[in-house]
Amino acid sequence: MIEQSRWLLLSDGARPTEDIYFLASVVPLLRSAGHDAGRLDVRGWRWRLARWVLTRQPGAHLVLCRTLPAHALRWLERYREAFGRIVYVIDDDLAAASEDPGLPPAYRKRMARAARQQPRLLALADEVVACSPALAGQLRERHANVRIMTPPLIAPLPDLTHLAHGPSRARPWRIGFYGTRAHGNDLNRIAPALEAIQRERHDTELELMLGEHAPGELAALPRTVCPAPLSWKKFRAWQAHRRVHIGLAPLLGTPFNRSKSFIKFLDIAAMGGVGIYSRRAPYTDIVEHGVNGLLAGDDPGEWQRTIEWLLDNPGKACHMSAQAASDAKQVGDLSRSTTVWLQRSLPIVRP
Repeated sequence: MIEQSRWLLLSDGARPTEDIYFLASVVPLLRSAGHDAGRLDVRGWRWRLARWVLTRQPGAHLVLCRTLPAHALRWLERYREAFGRIVYVIDDDLAAASEDPGLPPAYRKRMARAARQQPRLLALADEVVACSPALAGQLRERHANVRIMTPPLIAPLPDLTHLAHGPSRARPWRIGFYGTRAHGNDLNRIAPALEAIQRERHDTELELMLGEHAPGELAALPRTVCPAPLSWKKFRAWQAHRRVHIGLAPLLGTPFNRSKSFIKFLDIAAMGGVGIYSRRAPYTDIVEHGVNGLLAGDDPGEWQRTIEWLLDNPGKACHMSAQAASDAKQVGDLSRSTTVWLQRSLPIVRP
């Protein structure tokens, strides 16, 4: 019989990471198995209350995601022996992000601070959970106990009625890019393809969820909308109702991108779309070309031809979307995480 335990996630505000890899995926499973699990915000003025709670939870297992505020990190280093297992969850190569000249300067600066702190978090952790095999491989050079937890599907899958009819002037197909500013250069690489599609055809709508940060030449294209990025909570609600026909996930071969997970495969499936992905890992690990999505190289001309093929073959696009949804449900099955995390709840013995 597995001993019941308590898990507390110490939050520094990385809500997408927290929800995807623990709160919205693992926590419901832990609770259903009789364990107690929750989140403690340890930022700013909330730290006083969080510290009070922690002092009354000896033996609790802790989850750390990406970073901790300096005051919380110092305190935890001092009182480490009061707690059980500590699991560090990470979904980006922080050092690579800090050194990538193609990323926004403010983002690079933030990642540099996080990278400087990471050795202390790794020293605290009994176990590291990484989102991809590439990131896990890198972290195994710095920690003896690294496991892989690929992203689970935490969004509902829609019906595919929006794909039942082919594109037309009256009902244009929506082509969507839903990456963050950190993927601006990836989008720029395929910009010529999108420009050609929007100028030469009249049956498509381009949606770039970058707001004012969308590239000007793309934002000015006909039938193009650039909604502002949403908070994580609002994005999840929006995603549950928004439908896309073709989702775009370009990914250049940079050191930062090499650690990425296949999360965009799940996002596009959750919006009912057919995805076009860069022909490199992690997408080549999960996308079967022509079956549950399409793969394209870095040549913009190839992206243009791939998009046009989908537009001209709506029946095949619909079949691929249905297969992508089925595959997303399988690879994102929450039960895949259950056994691993329940095993982590067992007592640990340190030398």
